[in-house]
Amino acid sequence: MLESVVHGYLVAVSLILAIGAQNAFVLRQGLRREHVGAVVAVCALSDALLIGAGVAGFGAISGAVQWFGEVMRWLGVVFLAVYGGLRFRAALRGGEALQPSEAGSAPLGKVLATCLLLTWANPHVYLDTVVLIGSISAQYAPHQLAFGLAAACGSLSFFTALGFGARLLAPVFARPAAWVWLEIGVGVTMWAIALGLALGG
Repeated sequence: MLESVVHGYLVAVSLILAIGAQNAFVLRQGLRREHVGAVVAVCALSDALLIGAGVAGFGAISGAVQWFGEVMRWLGVVFLAVYGGLRFRAALRGGEALQPSEAGSAPLGKVLATCLLLTWANPHVYLDTVVLIGSISAQYAPHQLAFGLAAACGSLSFFTALGFGARLLAPVFARPAAWVWLEIGVGVTMWAIALGLALGG
């Protein structure tokens, strides 16, 4: 079960590390110290709900279809290997510093509406949480629940660190080189987990 917990946490964090609209928004709110707690809560809770749906759905299918878990295991290996390769390619292309918006203060309602839109209207969120984490969790039967809970904790810890630690991280990630090393770290993590899945069969 420990392997399920560790891999669930690492997969979730690695998937959401890539900079995107949602992460940029959380970082911007953190830099401005504006409604950070509410934004972090919305992102983490949304991820937890989607991860739960993915794990439960794929877990039910895995229990009903004997070969499903094995198929998901190798699909997970392929995905993680490809995703890791894309992160290495991004590192070779060089990083790009994130420049959060400097717009004026916004009311809580508007901030939460924007956060919900960036989360629930983003197809990549469904791909990462429901499809990918859900399918990978099927390989960890009978410990899918532990995998899913660890993934949700990974999401919570990431958004908490990003939102509340934004001002500490800003000087670091203002430099493109920092994003290069981040991409390399994500790539190594993904390939390590892929190797573990492949050998685990």
